[in-house]
Amino acid sequence: MMMMCRQPHASLLQIPINLSLLRRRPQKEKVVVVMGPTGTGKSRLAVDLAGRYPAEIINSDKMQVYEGLDIVTNKITDEECDGVPHHLIGIVDPDADFTSSDFVSTSSVAMKSIVGRNKLPIIAGGSNSFIEALVDDRNYEFQSRYDVCFLWVDVAMPVLQQIVSDRVNRMVAAGMVDEVRKLFNPNSDYSKGIRRAIGVPEFDSFFRSEYSSSTDEKIRSKLLESAINETKINTCKLACRQLRKIHRLKNIKGWKIHRLDATKAFQQTGRDADDAWGELVAGPGSAIVNQFIHNFDHSRIFTTATSDGGSRVIREFERGTEVATVCR
Repeated sequence: MMMMCRQPHASLLQIPINLSLLRRRPQKEKVVVVMGPTGTGKSRLAVDLAGRYPAEIINSDKMQVYEGLDIVTNKITDEECDGVPHHLIGIVDPDADFTSSDFVSTSSVAMKSIVGRNKLPIIAGGSNSFIEALVDDRNYEFQSRYDVCFLWVDVAMPVLQQIVSDRVNRMVAAGMVDEVRKLFNPNSDYSKGIRRAIGVPEFDSFFRSEYSSSTDEKIRSKLLESAINETKINTCKLACRQLRKIHRLKNIKGWKIHRLDATKAFQQTGRDADDAWGELVAGPGSAIVNQFIHNFDHSRIFTTATSDGGSRVIREFERGTEVATVCR
């Protein structure tokens, strides 16, 4: 009788197994970054998002980290915070230098603290050099710890120029000149600390005229007008530099940055402006963040950069595991 021989089955022990397929990739924490030129509403969007998700906000504006000059640096007010905790605002001595390396270390502590409270860190501010240093810094292992979603609040330049002009006028009406006058020193170094802020060096000639008995009132008035106009011009120049950096991060470095056009929201007033903001900025921004949190699909190629060092100027309580907050 003919017998059929069955092909022997390979032992399971003999089948090569790719162990890497069995290892589950550790879940990264989520971080949202809100970018954009000055005056476009980054803080507003960050607070809007924090109202929809359990979140805390980390400031990434290099002038707002300093103590003082709240009007000049346009620090967020208690009312605007709407109860959302904010980190890294007003924590650094005005005469110290706060570097990108300092921001990386302090914001890293803040993020860990926020994540430890099961909340979403939202980083908001116009200092893109701070953001780049944080994201691309290998020493703090940002890339291995966090997945990041970038939101860019943009406004057409002609509209933004008007926004800047109007905002400077409001700052002057709110007492900006007196605020800067209290900081004025004829021997000031405008290349260090908070004195680098736009709205400080521009008033140097005006304040010197106040100290001079030979300068008449008419000349002082012209110097004041010139200082205000120069503040507006330099703020617009800053906005252009910020835009160029964002385009570089997006187009050269390949960051996946979601642009939100807020132009129409700034062209309206009152309720219409609020409705346009919700429709064009807050709503779409929230939808992007919602997808990011629940169905991560924001992969990107990170580049790395070494830390530039720099002295630590943070107050002692900021060096611990808990970072001080405002707007509690």
